[in-house]
Amino acid sequence: MHYTGTIWRPPYEAGSLLLEVTAGCTHHSCRFCTLYNDLPFKFRMSPLEDIESDLQEVKSAVRVWGSRRMNRVFLTGANPFVLSCDRLTAIAERIHMELPSVESIGSFARITDVTIKTDGELAKLHAMGYDGLTIGIETGDDEALRFMNKGYTSFDIIEQCRRLDAAGIHYRFFYLAGISGAGRGEVGAKRTAELCNRIHPALIGANMLTIYPESELYAEIQRGNWQEEDELEKYKEIRTLIKHLQIPTVFAAMGASNAYQFYGQLPKDRKKLLAFLDEIIENASEDELQQYRKSVHHL
Repeated sequence: MHYTGTIWRPPYEAGSLLLEVTAGCTHHSCRFCTLYNDLPFKFRMSPLEDIESDLQEVKSAVRVWGSRRMNRVFLTGANPFVLSCDRLTAIAERIHMELPSVESIGSFARITDVTIKTDGELAKLHAMGYDGLTIGIETGDDEALRFMNKGYTSFDIIEQCRRLDAAGIHYRFFYLAGISGAGRGEVGAKRTAELCNRIHPALIGANMLTIYPESELYAEIQRGNWQEEDELEKYKEIRTLIKHLQIPTVFAAMGASNAYQFYGQLPKDRKKLLAFLDEIIENASEDELQQYRKSVHHL
């Protein structure tokens, strides 16, 4: 298989075939992000020949070893959905040809990847099997989005996700607790809830901001331009988000950045999740949580 650098996937894609079609990120300018710093380039598309070779390798392995039925493929790279409709269609055609049991194709995506596609193209991609995109919106707080250089606004998130809704493409969000900075966590959480309540994310996955010395955000902190939330404030922030979400969705905190992991369905499990967070807020030690944060050497 052709894999380049560290391969990232959401926790819920653990059972999917990971197929590299891009490496790196077209944006690669978020102040907090260091995920693709190990690559010698910003962004690269995989040759179709490599993709075909990988699919044939998987097909052969399934034939020889009698592996379980392959029904989902997750395209790797920071934002493979940036590829043109024609390119994504060609990839889907090859997937369905070599692995006819595949029912859906997912990937990471940026909001700006949706912007560059027409409504007709989104509908076509859905018909080809594209569904279940994972989008790192991080927050609905425009002040934080601007400072972190995400490259879009809360209005853009709503507008483009409504277009995904219309095309029938489901999507899941990554939310980044701590991104609004010290003293503004609950403000950011409320704004994110307001945003999410206007669209239909199938899942909201909470991660906690972990700042590494090689990030631009670390340099901004050293200059005195930004202050990090403490760990307990991050949990209060997540509690506020859950409290104000009014849509049916899954809420999960399953990644390595979370010292405490949890999962539930809203609104059914709201009281249970809030009680769990209250227990952390009332009894967890800030020092111990800080120690955990320092132990997360890499996400």
